[in-house]
Amino acid sequence: MTTTVTAPRFGVWAPVYGTWGARTHPVEIPDASYRRTRDLIVRAEELGFDSTLVAQHVLHPGGAEHDVLETWSTLAGLAEATSRVELIGAIKPLLFNPLVFAKTVANIEQIAADRVAINLVSGWFLPELEAIGRGDVTHGDRYEYSREWLDVVGRLWRGDAIESGLDGSVAAGAQLRPALDRTPRVYLGGESEAARALAAAQADVFLLNGRPPQDAADIIDDMRRRDRNKPEPLEFGLSAFVIARETEQEAYREFEYLQGLVDGSGQRDRTVGADPATAMFKVHEGVARVGTNGGTLAGLIGSYEQVAERITTFANLGIDLFMLQFQPLETEMERFATHILPLFR
Repeated sequence: MTTTVTAPRFGVWAPVYGTWGARTHPVEIPDASYRRTRDLIVRAEELGFDSTLVAQHVLHPGGAEHDVLETWSTLAGLAEATSRVELIGAIKPLLFNPLVFAKTVANIEQIAADRVAINLVSGWFLPELEAIGRGDVTHGDRYEYSREWLDVVGRLWRGDAIESGLDGSVAAGAQLRPALDRTPRVYLGGESEAARALAAAQADVFLLNGRPPQDAADIIDDMRRRDRNKPEPLEFGLSAFVIARETEQEAYREFEYLQGLVDGSGQRDRTVGADPATAMFKVHEGVARVGTNGGTLAGLIGSYEQVAERITTFANLGIDLFMLQFQPLETEMERFATHILPLFR
């Protein structure tokens, strides 16, 4: 197979929840430890992956009894353990004072030699927000706060003195020293109008949840028509769960097996505790899938050649980064690197 577009980048979701598929998989026992994530991302870098995304929750959305990894201390460790891979950390503005966060990222940037990016997530998991006393903040108010928060953080990174605080959380005159030589890239996703408007105006990359190519094309067209506050054009990424095998039949047998595990596992639906105004769960409601953030809806299931062709289809639409999930994570990540990455290098 020959590709006809500039080679896309490929990333791996760090296993902050311990697994991205069924929690009852007989081979992959959920393990949300830092050491597993560190070892996996070091290996991903060795295999040629370009990026990793470390999601953010302080409470596991599948149940508070499950382990979940903290994001920004993990990013600091990964910054020291790796040398090339892009490190994207999710951030929910309501969880972090903007001055403290700007300083934290500036320090990790020094460790990582300018490889840190942020994935701004306004937050949909209400028990988590309630636990910090912010459960009464509405969906619309969260996005408005995110817009102002991101503006303050950006000015701090550039070394500007803050003229006015954000809800009193940053005093006028506050500055970040040392300032950053470059502003970290901002990834932002979401299905709502508020998310798309904010991403079009202030993000560097719009990260789509997994979906078929035509649906992705419609969203990309919509985003490209919107008003933008940055001179550089908006770029696009796609989240997807991959199941690739020698033949299409083998791949779909594995998909049916994983779907059966998910359906029969008794895992709590991630919509439990979600803000009813969250658009992502309305878009994907009632659709069987493996993985999160659209998972297998992107259709990266099939033979190695079929999966590569599907990736090329998305790349032709404008997808630059594919942020991937697998199960079992280590084994399938190695499989992808062996059979599919070389087709794009």
